[in-house]
Formats: sequence, C-alpha cells, structure tokens
Amino acid sequence: MKYIAIILILCVIKLNAQNVLKFDKRNVQCEDKWIAFQMGKDSTYTFGFIYIDSQAGLTFNYEGEFKIDKAGKFNRQISEISRNVGFMKVRLEPNRVAIAEIPESKFNELKIQQFPKWLESYKLDENSIEKLFRWGYMYNGWNECEKALTYLEKAEKINPNYDGLQTELAFSYNALEKYDKAEIALNKVIKNKPNDCYSLKELAYTYNHLQQLKKSIDVYNKMTSFCSEKAFIQETAYNLAYQYYLLKDKKNFTKWNNEARKWISENQYTKNLDTLEKEFK
Repeated sequence: MKYIAIILILCVIKLNAQNVLKFDKRNVQCEDKWIAFQMGKDSTYTFGFIYIDSQAGLTFNYEGEFKIDKAGKFNRQISEISRNVGFMKVRLEPNRVAIAEIPESKFNELKIQQFPKWLESYKLDENSIEKLFRWGYMYNGWNECEKALTYLEKAEKINPNYDGLQTELAFSYNALEKYDKAEIALNKVIKNKPNDCYSLKELAYTYNHLQQLKKSIDVYNKMTSFCSEKAFIQETAYNLAYQYYLLKDKKNFTKWNNEARKWISENQYTKNLDTLEKEFK
C-alpha cells in the first residue's frame, strides 16, 4: 500500500505539471513567447524565449531550468550552464517537436517579464515594410502561410508595389486555397514583369485550382518560349498531368506526362508520374 501511495502521489504531481504546461506548440508558433521543453530525466524543464532575428531567423534565447513542486509552483534552478554561461542564443530550425508556452501566471515565479528588455533592439522598425516583408517571407518558407499573411497584408497597405510582395502574397493565398486573391496578386506582378518565370509558375498553379486548365496551358506555352528554369516548366507540366489524372482523362494525362519528362529525366516529379501511370493502367 505504501508503494502504491507513492506512485499515486508521483502521478498526481506529473498530471499537475501536464495541466499547467500544455505541450501542443511548435517552435514556429511561438514568436515572442516564453516556452519550455519537455521535462528532462532530473525532473527539470529547460526554458527560454523564442524570437526572430532578421538575419539569423528563428532564435531561442536560453534562460535556464525550473522544477515544478507539489503545489504546482515553478522554481527556477541554477544549472551548470546558467552558472558558467548565463544565457545563450540558439538558432532554430522549424520542426515538430512539441513545446509548451509558459502561462503568464507563472512569470513572477520564474522572475521574468512578458517581453525581455533586450528584445527592444530586435523590434526597431518592426512596422517598416522591409521587416514586414522579411517576416512574411520567412513564415511562408516555414509553411506558416496564415501567419505570413498577417505581415504581408500590412506591408501591402504601405506599398503594394514593393518588390516581391505580390508574389509572396500569392504564395500564401495559394497555400490557403484563396485562389481568386492569388490570381489578382500574380497578375499585378506579371503586368510589370511579364517574364517572371516563378510568378508564371504560381499563376499556372492557381489556374489549375480554379479549374481553368486552358489558361494554365497558355501560361505553360509562354514559359517554354523564354524561361531558362527547367524545374519551373517541368513543375507546371506535372501539375497539368496531375489535374488530368484527377479528371480520369487518360489522353491528356499521357500528353502532359510526356511534356513533364522532357525537361528533367529523373526526379521526384517523374517518380510521382511513374506511380500515376501504374494507377491508370
């Protein structure tokens, strides 16, 4: 009975910690947040602050460790790293490791403020079009397109003609299935830069999802007349082949399957096409 009671107490402590800390976030969702990593073997949690450095990108500022006592209080610990280093900054790569956002109710216990004083230097000109575009570009690169739009749409209000902005907006809109908005943005780009192959590729993708395959084919034909980026041309042909595969149109699938293979003989697109061919047969 004694051992059962001890086990039950340990389970309650663990459950209390889990209730306070919800490990349901990814690092790219925690800009300007205090976070904790999952508990280590010695029952400590490593914690720190995640922010974006315009040069380094997503960054973790290590602040130390803490333990959670039986009452649920967060007690900051003096670790060997804290003693010898104090703090350190680590560049983060976006990943799916589950981390927890530290509740504001625990800030006093950890002796931290919502926003560290040192963060101010990273927030200079945060509403400038350059920073808004840069942040939107980074979030698109991390496939956090909804978050990217919060920056890119602010940038558009300042200067809709900022170089690269409409293409980034279109990338977000396409990812979020807002194809009508993507078409508008891309046509703005192509009006000023008719030979922008990346934007043309994105426009063909948009037309595919608007079920306007003739327009997509027109874009493809235009691209083949001057684009040097074979990968963009192949991707456009592959997307058309895939659309005809979905439509169960074997004749047109075969045509665009052959077109896609003309540009690069072997890569992920051709492997995908091999699979689609087998399924058609």
